[in-house]
Amino acid sequence: MIIEDFLDKKLQKILNVKAEKLNNAIEKGIIKFFEFHGFPALQFKKGVGNIEDGTVIYFRDKIEVIRGFPKTRRTLMLSPTLKNHFKDKIVIEEKMNGYNVRIASIGDEIIALTRRGYVCPYTTKKAVQIMDLNEFFNDNPDLVICGEMLGTDNPYVSHYYEEIGSLGFRVFDIRKKISNEPISTKEKQNILKKYGLPAVRVLGTYNITEAPSKIKEIIKEIGEANREGIVMKDPEMIISPLKYTSSEAHADEISYAFTFPFDFGKDFFFSRVIREGFQAYEMEENEEELQKRAHRLGEAILYSMVDTIKNVSSGNQAVEDMVIDVENEEEAEAFLRHLHDLGVYALITKFEDKKAIIRRIHQSTTDKINNFLNGGLY
Repeated sequence: MIIEDFLDKKLQKILNVKAEKLNNAIEKGIIKFFEFHGFPALQFKKGVGNIEDGTVIYFRDKIEVIRGFPKTRRTLMLSPTLKNHFKDKIVIEEKMNGYNVRIASIGDEIIALTRRGYVCPYTTKKAVQIMDLNEFFNDNPDLVICGEMLGTDNPYVSHYYEEIGSLGFRVFDIRKKISNEPISTKEKQNILKKYGLPAVRVLGTYNITEAPSKIKEIIKEIGEANREGIVMKDPEMIISPLKYTSSEAHADEISYAFTFPFDFGKDFFFSRVIREGFQAYEMEENEEELQKRAHRLGEAILYSMVDTIKNVSSGNQAVEDMVIDVENEEEAEAFLRHLHDLGVYALITKFEDKKAIIRRIHQSTTDKINNFLNGGLY
């Protein structure tokens, strides 16, 4: 099989992207060649034309295209945005704190892809353990399940949900492979019910006029329950969804970022502070409520950073440990190689009773804190 032949004759027709543009992206390293189980494949590290970053293409008996998950835009102000963006009804679904996964069938194999288009061996194995996916993909080989891997044993984003426990999955979208077209919210709910697959919570359907006030109530309840936020959707999924998150979720993310302050960009911090400012304004918070928000934000920044400085000053590294449940050490090593492919510096510190402790080392934070502690200039 000659990949160039597909680039010139077939792939451009499937993707609706000219071969010249595809070849140019390959030369620039935007599209990466790799081999998956003995078959050639392409990974889009950035978007090309109308094709999203994270898109993966497998050349097997037929060309299999799994499109990247589209970026979900965020609203800072509910009242004007919802009226301008949506037409009539808005479906409110919960946004859960985990990591974005696309699950698809390639031939007779089911794989789980992370947002950037990497097959995660750990997630792939856990997904088929958590859910019975065979019947769904036997009946729907051209659909992709989009969802969130969740729980305290989640190696990417660990967050406790009472209904999830150590590890679980919730579906938020079902999309078509080649076109990336999402099915309607009602059809999605019917399909998930038919195959017994777990969905994110639907928190209600509202008219445009009533939605902002209802969402304000919902987001406060979500924040008080230490949950993340919501996604607002057109029932037919013709209009792109929007997301909106709680103040408590912003604080949690900022706390994490300032635990490793030199490994995260300034944009990460700035964007969340901007969200806080607009949300406090639109919520029309009184002095007491605003002060509570300010304390939460300030503590998230300072306490986390000071704890890390103290830790590094004692001769330790800035690290975080994650625990994964695996059958053997080879599975743990496979996940470690996956992290290395993502550019993450990590190592296995312990394997015992089918549990591996993976230590992620934040070298930039460690080195810079040590430099400043020894008199380096900022």
